[in-house]
Amino acid sequence: MNNVFIVTPSYLIERKRDFADGIKQLTKLGFKVINPEFPIMLPSPIEKARQIHEAFADPGVDIILALRGGYSAMKCLPFIEFELIRKHPKILAGFSDLSALLNPVFERSGLVTLHAPMLINLSSPSAFTIKSLMNAINGFPESNLLKGAPCKVYQPGIATGILKGGNLITLTALIDTPWEIDPIGSILFLEDVDEKLHQVDRYLTQWILAGKLKGIKALILGDFRGLRSKQVYDILASQMELDFPVVHCSCIGHVENKITLPIGAEVELDTERKQLVIRKMSFPGGKQ
Repeated sequence: MNNVFIVTPSYLIERKRDFADGIKQLTKLGFKVINPEFPIMLPSPIEKARQIHEAFADPGVDIILALRGGYSAMKCLPFIEFELIRKHPKILAGFSDLSALLNPVFERSGLVTLHAPMLINLSSPSAFTIKSLMNAINGFPESNLLKGAPCKVYQPGIATGILKGGNLITLTALIDTPWEIDPIGSILFLEDVDEKLHQVDRYLTQWILAGKLKGIKALILGDFRGLRSKQVYDILASQMELDFPVVHCSCIGHVENKITLPIGAEVELDTERKQLVIRKMSFPGGKQ
């Protein structure tokens, strides 16, 4: 498995140098990028969906990697053919704005997707980020997703559920649409970047008022750049009874040292051991 197709479901990379450095890093890791041309025009929502379909339908593609995040990935959702994706399972990787695709793709096709660095993040990645990404690409031989990462416990316990989540503002925007995340039975992780406290308060309060946190098995707070995790936890604890495990891991989100997470895998969170272990997963090219 080594052929990578770059897709542009969100926004463009501004500097050609960042694009070139990302391609070089993929090549260094042993991958072949089959469309290495620098994109200069943002596709329309229909064109974004068509590009994703092309990548999934191509038998020569192993990994579909997002160019970068930003905004607008959700605009292509009405045009995505989830049945085509189900019939041609491949690794789909991205994060941030790509949360709007990663979760619906899993929920509608059954395909486990990767909350992972994108091409722009690979222009100058840390060794930790590369190690975690390659662990994922190779089928997660290391099944403890939190290995080597800090983990702060706010609510102790052990829970098993389906791993879902991603960028808070992006997933909040999907609430009350046909593509909103189904959190029941999930171990949910949330992160965000450069949002002010009152904005994060508003987003999380919407989740609470909409009943979106009822029925989750556990909550993992990732990095909320510009805020302390205790501030985010307090927003939740002041409005609802947190009768499930809650932890904070600073290696989830828009950070230098980034964990790659499999959305759709069955995982177990053990706060005493500070572990998040894959229990069951059907993954393209990887272990079952």
